[in-house]
Amino acid sequence: MRDRYYSKVILFGEYSMIFDATALMIPLKRFSAQWQFPQSRNLASSLPSNQSLKQFCKYLSENQELSNLFDFQSFSKDLNDGLFLASNVPSGYGLGSSGTLVAAVYDRYAKQKMEDYLQLKIHFGQMESHFHGSSSGIDPLQCYLGKPFKITPRGVELLSDDFLKKDIHICLIDTKIKSNTKPLVEHFKQQRENPDFLNRFQAEYLPCVKTCIDAMISGDKELFFKSLKQLAQGQLQFLRPMITENTLDLFTTDFDFNFGVKISGSGGGGYVLGFTDDVKKATELLKDFEVIWI
Repeated sequence: MRDRYYSKVILFGEYSMIFDATALMIPLKRFSAQWQFPQSRNLASSLPSNQSLKQFCKYLSENQELSNLFDFQSFSKDLNDGLFLASNVPSGYGLGSSGTLVAAVYDRYAKQKMEDYLQLKIHFGQMESHFHGSSSGIDPLQCYLGKPFKITPRGVELLSDDFLKKDIHICLIDTKIKSNTKPLVEHFKQQRENPDFLNRFQAEYLPCVKTCIDAMISGDKELFFKSLKQLAQGQLQFLRPMITENTLDLFTTDFDFNFGVKISGSGGGGYVLGFTDDVKKATELLKDFEVIWI
């Protein structure tokens, strides 16, 4: 069992994953969660995460597809003893606050660990649906594995911790707005019912996401920033409700150096991802935002 479950960043592929298209994930070790027991049993009932875990335990035990996966006797005993998940992962910021919880519960209480990551992703999606209404399962998978990976319809490809090239720098730009995943995902699914939207999204947007991922992994900086600009335009076209007004200029402006942005997680708030090869110029550009460099 792991000591700590790290937050995550979906570099590319948030909405593409609904189509089982390629996505790229990395752990973000700045934020994490870990199991703890309270110093006093009297505190147990007052801890929010302990109460939410009890509700989650009930949900899992009543789900026919999940109920056989876990040791509920141990889970219930620990919760009654006050077990909680101490976490500094910001909620509503697309960094995997619910993903760390799902990963931690699976890691601690699964009767037998799965080695088929695609099948595990399905189970994680069913688990995380308790929090979001629906889930791809990709966030908990990242939080569980704690390694960078690329996921495709064929499987999960683990990447080395240092796969990112040194001349492509990534930052998180704080919108100061909490995001609500469920309505944004539902909006996108409604849009997907429109055949014209669906055809264009699959023909124009998904290939651009894949090119960004391939270029980043291969280190083709010129192609990466060219594709990133196209991706930002695609998000304006297909995912406009997911872009906050206070970051709109970052999506629409043509900059005189290599810099581009995209939504993170479901969008609608939380962090926006920024990419550049010139940290000094990007820092000056983003001086009015709170920024975390990865």
